[in-house]
Amino acid sequence: MKVTQEKLPASQIGLEIEIPPDACQKAYEQVIQKLTRSANIPGFRKGKVPRRVLLQRVGTAPIKAEALEGLINDSIQKAIEQESIEAIGNYQLISKFEDLVSQYNPDASLTFSASVDVSPEVKLEKYQDLSVKAEEIEYNPQQVDKYLENIQEDRATLIPVEDRPTQMGDVTVVDYRGVRQEGDTEEEIDGASATDAQMELKEGLFVEDLIQGIVGMNIGETKEIPVKFPDDYGKEDLAGVQATFTVTLKEIKEKELPELDDDFAEDVSEFETMAELRESIESQFKERVENQTKQNVEKALVDALVEVTAVDLPATMVEKEVESILTQQLIELENYGMDVRKILNAEIVQNMRDKTRPDAVLNLTQSLCLLEVGKLESIEPSGEEITAKIEEFSKQLEGKQFDPERLKQVVTEDLTKEKVLAWLREKNNVELVPEGSLKPQEEEETVEETESSESEIESPEPEA
Repeated sequence: MKVTQEKLPASQIGLEIEIPPDACQKAYEQVIQKLTRSANIPGFRKGKVPRRVLLQRVGTAPIKAEALEGLINDSIQKAIEQESIEAIGNYQLISKFEDLVSQYNPDASLTFSASVDVSPEVKLEKYQDLSVKAEEIEYNPQQVDKYLENIQEDRATLIPVEDRPTQMGDVTVVDYRGVRQEGDTEEEIDGASATDAQMELKEGLFVEDLIQGIVGMNIGETKEIPVKFPDDYGKEDLAGVQATFTVTLKEIKEKELPELDDDFAEDVSEFETMAELRESIESQFKERVENQTKQNVEKALVDALVEVTAVDLPATMVEKEVESILTQQLIELENYGMDVRKILNAEIVQNMRDKTRPDAVLNLTQSLCLLEVGKLESIEPSGEEITAKIEEFSKQLEGKQFDPERLKQVVTEDLTKEKVLAWLREKNNVELVPEGSLKPQEEEETVEETESSESEIESPEPEA
C-alpha cells in the first residue's frame, strides 16, 4: 500500500493512500458473499441467489459503498501503523465519499485522501532567564486574632437584656415586614417578612439601614425604618430600591464571650494551652500565604512561557479538554443538588461549550509548555514517586471504576509538571512585588479572597 504524508495546519497529518487492485477486489467480493448469504429475494433460497440477480436487485452502488467503508477504515489504520504515526482521535476523510463510490472499480487501484490529528509540536522560544513579577502575599498576625475572635463568637453565650436599648453587637428577636412604594400604593416585598426572627446587629449581615434603624430601640417598641437597598444588592429587583420596614423589637440578648485561655483552647481543640492553639493557627496561616505566593510565582512563569510559545492545537485535543471541563462543571452542579437533565438543553450545552473553549485552549497550552520543558531538560519523576502517587489516588478511587493506564499517565504528567515548575523557579528571575500592585483593578477581589480564606483554616475541634 502506497502512502504519502503531508503536514497540515492544526497539528494534522494529511495522508494520500493508494489501495492496490487486489484489496479493492477482495473487499468487493466479501460484500457480495455476505449479501448472497443474507439476501431475501423471492424465488430463491438464502445463499442460492445468482450473482447476476443479486446485482440487478441490489445495485452496484450500495455494494461499492459498503466495501469502501471497510476499505477506508482498514487502509487508514494500516497506513498509521506503516508510517509510525502517533495519531490522536478519529480520522477525517478529505476525499468526498460519493466521488470515491463513483470512481471505485474492483479491478483497479483506488486513491483517496484523509487526515489524522497528531500531538502538536511545541516551539518554545525561551524558557530560561525570563524576568517576571509576582505578587507576594504577606502573613498578617491580625488574621489569627480575627480567627480566634470568630471562634469566640461561635462559642458565645447569649444573655437576655431588659434594662437598656439595643446597641451594635446585640442579638435581637424581631418581627418585621418590608414594603416598597409603587405609585400611590404599597407593595409587600417578597421574602421580606418574618416573625420571631433572630437578627444580629452587626455590619455586613443585613442591609445597613435596617441594622442602624434597630439600634437604639427598646423591647416592645415598633418602629418604621426607611431602608435603601444597596445598588449592588444580590437580588437585582431590589438593587437601589427604597423601602420601609416595620419592625417590632421583642427580645435583646448580648453576647458573653469566653476567655481566650487554656480552658478555651482545650475546649475547642486538641491542644491543652492557648499558646499551642495560637501557634497551630499561625502555622496554618503562614503556610497558606506561602502557598499563595508560590502559586502567584508559578502562574507568572507559566504566563511568560505561553507568551513565547507557538503551538497549533488539534481539534481533537481541544474538544476532549472541553468535554473534561464541562463534565467537571456538571458534577459540581449536581453536588449543589441541581438536576442537570432538567435545566440543560442543546442550546445551553452548546453555549457552555463555546464559553469553555478558550479555557480549554489555555489549559492545554500551559500543560504542553511545561511538559515540553520537562522533555527538553529530561525532567521526570522517579518510578517510586509515580507508584506512591498512584497508590494514594487508588485509595481515593476505591470502589470506583477507572483506567489504570490512564491514571498512570495523568499522575506521571502531574508529577512532571510539579518538578518543571520547581525547576523554572530556580532558572528564572522572579521579582516579588506587594500584593495588589500588579492588578489594581482586582485588588478588592483579592482582599475578599484573602478574607474568605480564613474560614478555610482547619477548624480546631474538641479532642474525642
